[in-house]
Amino acid sequence: MVVLALVAGGIGLLVDGVEGLVSGLLGVVLAMLFLGITALSILIANRWFGDPLYVQLFFAIVLGGWLLKLGLFVVIMIVLSGQPWVSPMVFFLSIVTGVVATLVIDVIVITKMRLPNVSDASLPTQAPADQAPGVQLPTVVPEDRAPGRHHIVPEEREHEGSGEDAPRS
Repeated sequence: MVVLALVAGGIGLLVDGVEGLVSGLLGVVLAMLFLGITALSILIANRWFGDPLYVQLFFAIVLGGWLLKLGLFVVIMIVLSGQPWVSPMVFFLSIVTGVVATLVIDVIVITKMRLPNVSDASLPTQAPADQAPGVQLPTVVPEDRAPGRHHIVPEEREHEGSGEDAPRS
């Protein structure tokens, strides 16, 4: 952002004198302010990590930061719209360049991040909540099942007559 401020201020000075310098610097400062609001909202939202409502709180806080930025942007644009010391084109281009620079930085950070996809955590073989108290589940030995037929429970037939024993087609 410092490099961007120097470039925007320099170009603004060359194009429109002192008004261009101020406009270029002001546009970059606003881009940095909006980037700072986003970062601050994420840092504040991460304080609730591990809470059962973490996801809801995180997105509510980040959305609140976004709404704050939107409101600030509208107010700042209304206040600065009629000022004689603002060069509108230099101001606009410096804000747009600042936003694009922050997006490029975000993309670089995200693509270079190293996130583990396998961890060394060991999972329990059976969770204590899987069994209701006082219920004894039958143990099934793998040798007792035929492959692919473990879901079939043999039916007990009552032998009432000789016609019942004949195979069905």
